[in-house]
Amino acid sequence: MGVVNVTPDSFSDGGQWFDPDDAVRHGLALVAEGADIVDVGGESTRPGAARVSLEEELRRVVPVIRSLAQEGVTVSVDTMRAEVAEAAVEAGARLVNDVSGGLADPVMPRVVAASGVPYVVMHWRGHSSDMDSRAIYADVVTEVSEELRKRVDSVLAEGVREEQIVLDPGLGFSKHAEHNWALLAGIGALDGLGRPLLVGASRKRFLGRLLAGPDGTPRPFGGSDDATVAVTALAAAAGAWCVRVHTVRPNADAVRVAAAWRTATGRHDESR
Repeated sequence: MGVVNVTPDSFSDGGQWFDPDDAVRHGLALVAEGADIVDVGGESTRPGAARVSLEEELRRVVPVIRSLAQEGVTVSVDTMRAEVAEAAVEAGARLVNDVSGGLADPVMPRVVAASGVPYVVMHWRGHSSDMDSRAIYADVVTEVSEELRKRVDSVLAEGVREEQIVLDPGLGFSKHAEHNWALLAGIGALDGLGRPLLVGASRKRFLGRLLAGPDGTPRPFGGSDDATVAVTALAAAAGAWCVRVHTVRPNADAVRVAAAWRTATGRHDESR
């Protein structure tokens, strides 16, 4: 899954693809590099980010989604709003990626259920303005698993079919570095929830801090792309269904290597 942020303030590439034509060109370039899905978002979810209006989010994403879909691209919409999801599906989106897992907009599960498209339900504890204060866990893998299980039960009750659901542990969302690493190490436990897993580690703060210089200054966001590839290989080898990344070609290569490794070790699962 390649990322197209149609925003001026996303944490790693804000403003680069804010112009709709630039965003469409970037999406097509990601497909040429091997992206199976292009994830288009119009609202930054970086820590501390303020929400944009519904009208502005629609203005940003719908033309880009429509243009990419007309080019035959499999498009995902990255949104927490049911109205944006509904408009995006009408414009040609074939997947809804909701970082709030239906908590930010309680109408979202019903809209997804009616659309029939796959639905990424991410682990989420609150909006960007205060999510870091919610990063308190005794056992992060167990707690994230249980909270995701509750979200699955909730969206199923709203009419979403089980086969529509993809789960995301929400790396970086109400998680400190140690929580992210524990979740990556615990992918097997999350896989026990019985749904495909999406992992989004690309350019996140915990990688930049891992790669900090001698003076403790974190590596710039774009400087963690090689580390992202390493995480992609590990996640895919552990059974992740999809990885969400900013730089596609090396990560697509890593997925192929992981798939070959899983096949050679007898861990390949055709159902995934």
